[in-house]
Amino acid sequence: MKSVQKEKKVCLFLGFFLLVSLFCLKESLPAPYYEGKVIKIIVGNEPGGGYDRMGRLLAKHLPKHIPGKPTVLVENMPGAIGMILVNHMYNVVKPDGLTIATFNRGLPSAQLLKAEGVKFDLMKCSWIGSTTAEPTVLTLRSELPYKSLDDLRKAKEPIYLGCTGTGDSSTQFPVLLREFVQLNLKIVDYPSSSAAMLAVERKEVHGRAGSYSSLIPFIERGVVHPILRGRVSEPGIDNLPVDEELTTNKLGKTIMAMRSAMDKIGRPYLTSPGTPMEIMNILTDAFAKVANDPELKQDAKKNKMTVEYSRGDECLKVLKYLFSQSDDIVKEFGKLLKF
Repeated sequence: MKSVQKEKKVCLFLGFFLLVSLFCLKESLPAPYYEGKVIKIIVGNEPGGGYDRMGRLLAKHLPKHIPGKPTVLVENMPGAIGMILVNHMYNVVKPDGLTIATFNRGLPSAQLLKAEGVKFDLMKCSWIGSTTAEPTVLTLRSELPYKSLDDLRKAKEPIYLGCTGTGDSSTQFPVLLREFVQLNLKIVDYPSSSAAMLAVERKEVHGRAGSYSSLIPFIERGVVHPILRGRVSEPGIDNLPVDEELTTNKLGKTIMAMRSAMDKIGRPYLTSPGTPMEIMNILTDAFAKVANDPELKQDAKKNKMTVEYSRGDECLKVLKYLFSQSDDIVKEFGKLLKF
């Protein structure tokens, strides 16, 4: 009897010792890096557009995929299609993984052309990746008589498009169509994509070129319909004419391909140069996971958005292609696509 009681005491003691050891071990382990911290996603565009909506979608779902479940907030720092923001990221923001930038995919053209005000090197930034490739399409108001490329080619009067700046695809795309496909297109600048679409709905302009994902709601409502697209595609626009195939001009094909390359970057996300690899691994892993999150996919579907993650090194391949073009090609690119 005494032996049984002694064994029970030993077991109780060992159990207690094990619990204390586990508790002490847990207390001694470092907390996850992001625990109790706040991550800011800064959008280099005005609120309401596709880049802003994507950033807010990620902010809602990212915390559960980052150890420590930090708070994720969204801010806007518009200006020069993201130049102001990326200058800030490159020269001011600490490389601590607490600030993430997303900006217009046309920004690499500013670095390519050595535009005034560029104080960054995108190749040296810490790239998290892209949340989706982004096809560019030309759309026109549905009640207009222009239903096809042939209709556009026969247009006697100028076709006015709502655009958002020389470095944006909404301007670059029609500029190249005007130059190499001889379409009679005129550019009308607006301060934001939402303002440009409001101008379309008010019938101030005939249409708009831009990101397919941003234009889908207006296409589905019958406000506009797509006429043609760039090289990057997705289901729903596969059968549209492709800009590069509409010209026999070798230079035109090359410059159109360069512009389309930036569509592959789509919705880019990066942080400051020199961010430690262990932090970058956390962020890239979280982005890869959130892209497959069923709840995010459901929210994205409701908002007519697509999320398909591609890694940072894939974005860098696109940049390397752009920045390795010959000086002659870059010179011709710069004659047509200003920044």
